[in-house]
Amino acid sequence: MSVPTTPTTPPRPKLSAGRRFARGGWKHLAAIAACVFALFPLVYAFSASLSASGSLLGSNQLFSDITGANYANLLSDPQNPYLTWFGNSLFVSVSTAVGTVLMGAAAAYAFSRFRFRSRRGGLLALLVIQMFPQLLAFVAIFLLLFAISEVYPVLGLNSRLGLVAVYLGGALGANTFLMYGFFNTIPKDLDEAAELDGASHAQIYWTMILPLVTPILVVVGMLSFIASFSDFLLAQIVLQDPEKYTLAVGLYQFVSVQFGENWGVFTAGAILAAIPLVVLFLFLQRYIVSGLTGGAVKG
Repeated sequence: MSVPTTPTTPPRPKLSAGRRFARGGWKHLAAIAACVFALFPLVYAFSASLSASGSLLGSNQLFSDITGANYANLLSDPQNPYLTWFGNSLFVSVSTAVGTVLMGAAAAYAFSRFRFRSRRGGLLALLVIQMFPQLLAFVAIFLLLFAISEVYPVLGLNSRLGLVAVYLGGALGANTFLMYGFFNTIPKDLDEAAELDGASHAQIYWTMILPLVTPILVVVGMLSFIASFSDFLLAQIVLQDPEKYTLAVGLYQFVSVQFGENWGVFTAGAILAAIPLVVLFLFLQRYIVSGLTGGAVKG
């Protein structure tokens, strides 16, 4: 009685180094180059923040000397209240992100679910307006806020709420269009079923639609937070009191004086300012990824 034998597959021939590189090894090399290209400015800035020279030229040798004097000077300088600027930036960015999400979601829901006169004209107007950057209107923004400050100082020049209002007006068009496409992926059958059960439009919007579009809300909120947190030009135009500066405007004071630039303190402030953005991105990354993949298969 013969014992059946299992067929053995012949061993695969070993690929040469050149063929392995051609098949996929170049991808690893490209990824390493991209990581080095992205991380080098951060490493260089971190090295400059720990350098005692106070200049960027003295930081060509990375981490040649390490000291925490720049961070101590940054947090203890009474003429440049870094922590106050940090709080102003958080207030402006959080307010802008929340307002952008609420206003953009309401507008996108109206354009997606309701049919009314001038609906197509409104969408076209938003599309045309968002083609022009907000920076083109900074002179008009300054004059408008100057006129408003005589009636409502809380919304005029040198007001954080006025800066938030400027950011909200500039971001409404693009974010409405971004949310509008995502709202269209939600079947209208859900709205009709809820209406048959006696739900109002407000109940449908808050309890059904918004939870389904959470990923796009997170994306819009994060983009608005990052844009307002790092903005310099509009904040420089609107804010005039050093106590109301945001981080971008405040840090500029360290390098704006000729022959008096303090790049060590500036880079220390920039490193600390990047922490909220990194934490926010890491915390919301899973929502962003799920939103992109989920929105790609809805329909």
